[in-house]
Amino acid sequence: MTRVSLVFFFAMATFMAAAQNAKQVKMEAFIDSLLQKMTLEEKVGQMNQYNGFWDVTGPVPANGDAKMKYENLRKGLVGSVLNVKGTANVRKLQEMVVKESRLGIPLIFGFDVIHGQKTLAPIPLGEAASWDLQAIERSSRVAATEAAAMGINWTFAPMVDISRDARWGRVMEGAGEDTYLGAKIGVARVKGFQGNDLSAPNTIAATAKHFAGYGFAEAGRDYNTVDVGTATLYNVIFPPFKALVENDVKTVMNSFNILNGVPGTGNKFLQRDILKDKWHFNGFVISDWGSGMEMIAHGFAKDLEQVAELSANAGSDMDMESYAYVTHLAQLVQKGKVSMAVVDDAVKRILRVKYELGLFDDPYRYCDAQREKDMIGNADQMAAVLDVAKKSIVLLRNETLAGGKKLLPLSKTQQKIVVIGALANDRNSPLGSWRIGSDDSSGVSVLDGLKKYSGAITYAKGADLVIGKTDFINEVKINETDKSGFKQAVQLAKTAEVVIMVLGEHGFQSGEGRSRSKLDLPGVQQELLEAVYKVNKNIVLVLMNGRPLAIPWADEHIPAILETWQLGTQSGNAIADVLFGAYNPSGKLPMTFPRSVGQVPIYYNHMSTGRPNPIDLVFWSHYGDVSNKPLYPFGYGLSYTSFRYSGLKIDDSNPAAIKVAVTVTNTGKYAGEEVAQLYIRDKVASVVRPVKELKGFSKFSLNPGESKEVVFTLTDQELGFYTAEGVFITEPGEFGVMVGGSSDSGVTGVFVRK
Repeated sequence: MTRVSLVFFFAMATFMAAAQNAKQVKMEAFIDSLLQKMTLEEKVGQMNQYNGFWDVTGPVPANGDAKMKYENLRKGLVGSVLNVKGTANVRKLQEMVVKESRLGIPLIFGFDVIHGQKTLAPIPLGEAASWDLQAIERSSRVAATEAAAMGINWTFAPMVDISRDARWGRVMEGAGEDTYLGAKIGVARVKGFQGNDLSAPNTIAATAKHFAGYGFAEAGRDYNTVDVGTATLYNVIFPPFKALVENDVKTVMNSFNILNGVPGTGNKFLQRDILKDKWHFNGFVISDWGSGMEMIAHGFAKDLEQVAELSANAGSDMDMESYAYVTHLAQLVQKGKVSMAVVDDAVKRILRVKYELGLFDDPYRYCDAQREKDMIGNADQMAAVLDVAKKSIVLLRNETLAGGKKLLPLSKTQQKIVVIGALANDRNSPLGSWRIGSDDSSGVSVLDGLKKYSGAITYAKGADLVIGKTDFINEVKINETDKSGFKQAVQLAKTAEVVIMVLGEHGFQSGEGRSRSKLDLPGVQQELLEAVYKVNKNIVLVLMNGRPLAIPWADEHIPAILETWQLGTQSGNAIADVLFGAYNPSGKLPMTFPRSVGQVPIYYNHMSTGRPNPIDLVFWSHYGDVSNKPLYPFGYGLSYTSFRYSGLKIDDSNPAAIKVAVTVTNTGKYAGEEVAQLYIRDKVASVVRPVKELKGFSKFSLNPGESKEVVFTLTDQELGFYTAEGVFITEPGEFGVMVGGSSDSGVTGVFVRK
């Protein structure tokens, strides 16, 4: 760079910093001025959020709770509503508040935009399997664009809870078991939602949730107790949240669970000491649905008044559906139990996000009916979700058969393909959970997708997966007894060149409140799989599920297995493209698949015990009835081609930036994408460290015979860790390094950090 260029660069940087500072000063002055005009009741009103409670195009509520909420809206005693969508509905509510309340402070409209709005991408755990940060960011931008076009300006996503227990239903909503990968994906999602300008018409405020520890619910049972050590808290649970705060996430949602005996909503250590003081978070904290009120059931608060006192003092800025603040907070301030400074701080945080969204400049910027029509489900949106859906599919098995061939990819010349499984002809289940803004049965089924490749396809359901109607709020009833369709499926399978069996979980078997004590194929599906296998062993098993499953029988017997999760709107097209080789699968598991539910929680980055290795006697750390090893490890995923890792080089001459390089070669006959993964092990430390930790990854494409040198840099950030007291430290010593295509294999080396 020339001297003139340097001068220009620094001049521009100085100018931009000054402009940003001036903008910040202007915003804070506006908020301070508005705050001075507000009564105590109006301030408390900004801290109050209601669920959408009546048809805003219908009659005004005449009595009861709905009338009270309606009157509070008109009085400016509501800061936000959730679950109201569509520009007509949003505009009507916004006009009421802006025109009829004393100060006209606009509402912020929240919605659970988890993996899309109308157009759905894969469930977040599925997207995480892509290990493609650009595709994930683009997917979140599609979701934000559609949500904003429908009047929504705030999403309760991404969930960055780390979880090691596949029984927990909400694993589908996060990025899996690894804190490094989870942080990277969380940041990508925030960038997709919020963009570079929060006031732009295609961006919405994001939420980091659930702070903190929710993914460690005991026994994998939702809303259950959490009890973790502080080393786990600082090294595993906190880092994704901290990364999102550093990348300017606008809101944080607290959690349902207790931590050290204190519920998240009333936890001062989490919300004030860590989030607001130590991390300097300047957005606002929202409670989860009714989580304030639930402190009474926990035995932490005696009544709703104490809920309001504990929550506000702990740092929970907005109350979702507990009615604690709007009912009691003003009186608590007057009694001196909550200071005015606490209320003012919360209100300023809320007003700041509204200002950044541009709502004070134009309260109706999200209410453009033409934009809503143009932006929902257009071709660009569909292409983006199809792209990430294909990248999310993981090839678990593709064994070589007699004669040297593999079942996958399928050939268009195959004369007889039989498809079996209720999920194969289902346009609803592949949409997954948390798709409340979308339309039922709007997905592309597997059968729909296969039609563009082959006309020689015959279908048999085999057996129903579910009994009766399924919806978002009720338990899914699984068919445990009806096998009447087995006979037809078996007869068709006898005549097939290849059988595609689409089995797994219904889309509403995972998600919030949907924990499972078993991780097998639900209902009679395992029996159906075995019955078909008896007459035709050329089976491609297509798994649709929202969590890792324990499928040891299938792994032993079925030659080809694809993990397809629940892929959203373009599900069937993505699966068909992979089955027929139009796209070479590149996904890698973001979560370990166990051999048995008895191994759970199971995760790759565990600590070593004092007795880790097999000995002749019984006295070592193991199970008596199953291997310690997982069925499929974290980071695992095959391709239709093959990759070789070689030539590991480590340059540790600069302790602040250690370079690790490896050559990756495509040794197969197909072009394909690989995810090179870097793992380290701190061999001896003042605190026991995991047996391996992901500290870098790179996704790239190689043609047959092509090689690429991949270089990683390890800094203090990757090599250090937190003590149990929350102090980040780095230590000298010997580190092991492994680079490969999975957490269980690769080329290895060592270096010494001085």
